[in-house]
Amino acid sequence: MLTGKQRSYLKALANSIDTIIQIGKGGVTDGVLKQIDDALNARELVKVSILQNSMLEAKTVANEVAKSLGAEFVQSIGSKFVLYRESKEKIINIPK
Repeated sequence: MLTGKQRSYLKALANSIDTIIQIGKGGVTDGVLKQIDDALNARELVKVSILQNSMLEAKTVANEVAKSLGAEFVQSIGSKFVLYRESKEKIINIPK
């Protein structure tokens, strides 16, 4: 569970990263979950975009994906959301 200070730090980092995964009208499939899982292992902090034709809500999808992948929901703005999961290499040093 992230503290408010940690969440704020991750939000600041997320401002400068690009969206690397898009969820379309097919919704959250096993393939999308695999992509997000691989990205979390490689980067720890991932920004995901939901396309307009999908009719999904970002916060709802983000919470479902975070729960299924053991990640932390950081933020949701419009059709984008950010997830964080610590990897073995600890790429991001978040404050305690």
